[in-house]
Amino acid sequence: MEFLEQKLANYITDHTSNEPTLLQELDRETNLKVLMPRMISGHFQGRVLSMLSKMIRPLNILEIGTYTGYSAICLAEGLANEGKLLTIDINAELEELVRKYFNKSIYKNQIEYVIADAMNYLKTIQGKFDIVFIDADKENYQHYYDMIFDHVSPGGYIIADNVLWSGKVVADLKKIDKDTQAILNFNAFVQSDERVENVLFPIRDGLLIARKK
Repeated sequence: MEFLEQKLANYITDHTSNEPTLLQELDRETNLKVLMPRMISGHFQGRVLSMLSKMIRPLNILEIGTYTGYSAICLAEGLANEGKLLTIDINAELEELVRKYFNKSIYKNQIEYVIADAMNYLKTIQGKFDIVFIDADKENYQHYYDMIFDHVSPGGYIIADNVLWSGKVVADLKKIDKDTQAILNFNAFVQSDERVENVLFPIRDGLLIARKK
């Protein structure tokens, strides 16, 4: 997931604002207690998400894929005063940990956390979102994008994580697994989608940002 040499990556982190203490605690507990802790956004990417949210100043955010809640708290930092963030995840085993940190956060009254299959739950959502962050099962990225597109405000943003997939998107085409193929298909679709303007940032495992025209 890291594409820069460690010294340069460290330099970048050293010149990025510190993460809040609550997020440091959440990162530490995730790494100590949760399987696949590399899935957490972490310091650098978390500050990027926070900065983007503060620049956009969203009224409503939708997050598909909560994991342990780190990215949700980062995105919530930029919410308008009356703003709300809805985050959906299917993994009920992490609920206690996630709710603990959401409840400790100053944004606890602005975050709605739902345990559900996103493919089913998204059929029920209403309203518009200024930011949608997709960070769930890769096979369904395209489906999530299609399902939420009409719920994105004009000028709103769709952000998708892991779009470089540890560099596998440029690996030997004869050895592509289904998740890599799903990411390739998703990236190609967004690139050809004339309804958006998009840029792919080589931040950590890749962030694809699409702005709805």
